[in-house]
Amino acid sequence: MKLENKVAVITGAGPGRGIGYTIATAFLQEGAKVSINYLSNNLDEKKKFKEEMDQYGEKVIITEGDISKEKTAKELISKTIKKYGKVDILVNSAGISTPGLIHEMDLLTWNRMIDVNLTSIFLTTSLTIPHMIENKFGRIINISSQIAQKGSVEHGHYAAAKAGVIGFTKSAALELGKYGITANCIAPGPVETQLMNEVSDAWKDNKKKELVIPRFGKVEEVAPTAVFLASDPDGNLYTGQTLGPNCGDVML
Repeated sequence: MKLENKVAVITGAGPGRGIGYTIATAFLQEGAKVSINYLSNNLDEKKKFKEEMDQYGEKVIITEGDISKEKTAKELISKTIKKYGKVDILVNSAGISTPGLIHEMDLLTWNRMIDVNLTSIFLTTSLTIPHMIENKFGRIINISSQIAQKGSVEHGHYAAAKAGVIGFTKSAALELGKYGITANCIAPGPVETQLMNEVSDAWKDNKKKELVIPRFGKVEEVAPTAVFLASDPDGNLYTGQTLGPNCGDVML
């Protein structure tokens, strides 16, 4: 197994079977211990999720709360260190999508997008780095988006936040390489998740026509990229990079 004896913290990995959830499951299947954070008000989904995670026993910790808040981020990392003694891998997957035109957007909507999609990454990363430096090993994987690389109508705030993720990740890579820590982004194209329910059918139809591979991706097609970046030796030489499982929507 590629991640045996590794400890991973994954945000946005709760109910709903999104990218974070699927990465968490893939990591568990590869032998990692996983500390999950998520925020959900759906009681049925939460119950089902807990039952699913119970099968992994002591290999899973679950923390609920808004990861854009410093208190929640501190709780997540401290619980992980207390139980497992280290953090080898950090996957920042928490995110929201709330479409809106720039000139119609209020400041509250803008700030919430930046808080969840960008500030949360600063919080978890800054709290995790000291432990990775101590162990002289770390893999930081941040989920961005192809929209960060090309922009999108009705997603100016989302594009800005996700572009910030890429810039932040490159800076982390430059700072941390000497400690044996890598930092990379995954920038998927449109993927069939609950976030896609927030956009119109017209947007979806038009988007599919733009794609070289004319369909949306599946979460199971994104998670292997995270496993690759987290693995030794597979991901050892990748840092400051943005990998794009995006159906050809962006070619770099």
